[in-house]
This record gives sequence, structure tokens and C-alpha cells, in this order.
Amino acid sequence: MNWTLEVVVVPVTDVDRAKDFYAGQLGFTVDHDTRIGDDVRIVQLTPPGSGCSVVIGTGAVPRMPPGSLKGLQLVVPDLRRAHAELTARGVPVGEIQVVGENPRPVPDPLDNVGFFFFEDPDGNGWAVQQISSRG
Repeated sequence: MNWTLEVVVVPVTDVDRAKDFYAGQLGFTVDHDTRIGDDVRIVQLTPPGSGCSVVIGTGAVPRMPPGSLKGLQLVVPDLRRAHAELTARGVPVGEIQVVGENPRPVPDPLDNVGFFFFEDPDGNGWAVQQISSRG
């Protein structure tokens, strides 16, 4: 049996601001933006190529303090390119860094151990890791 992780709820203060950040700056696809009355709104966004989406919203999503989600991780085949793309889109990203050592030779020294980090406008923490075989 397969168990797939399909959705992660990301707690935000302002749904429109978060939607603009995730879609406009990170390039996530807006799968839907659903309003059910005045108090319920669900926005689902998916990173390009991902099988897992993020959901932001009000009313029908679990209540968590905005900015309290840490350790979300995206994987890309080319960390330098991803860093350059997000920087060009105005996302305040940290420098590329190597975390740990590879146990065996890899095609690129950043594979598996290359990361950079950023936060969304509410302070939810994201990591971006390079694994070139995912390209």
C-alpha cells in the first residue's frame, strides 16, 4: 500500500499576502481558491513538479499560530539555479551552504548536502536541498 503525503497546512496571518508570496514569488501553482461564505476560505498551491501541496486559509483549516511551521523542505536538481531564481523574484533567501558530508562520491558536491533557507512573510521556515537525480 502506498501512503502519499498530499497536503501540508501552512498557518498564515493574511491569506492574500501569503497567496501572492507562494504563487507570485515562489512560483507555486494555484490549484484552487475556494470561498465558502464570509468566514471560510481555502487556497491550495502546489510547487512545480510536486505531489504535495500547501493549503492556506481561514475557517476550515486547523488553527495554528502563523509562522509556527518550521522545517518544510523543497528539493531541486540545481540549487544554484533555484537560489538565483528566488533571489530574482525578490525572495529573501540565505546563502547556499553545505550541511554534512556525502558518504560517497556524487556528480555535484552540493548533492544531498547543499541547502539554503528562507521564510515566508509570516516566518514559516523553508529549506531548499539539492538532489540532482530529481531533475
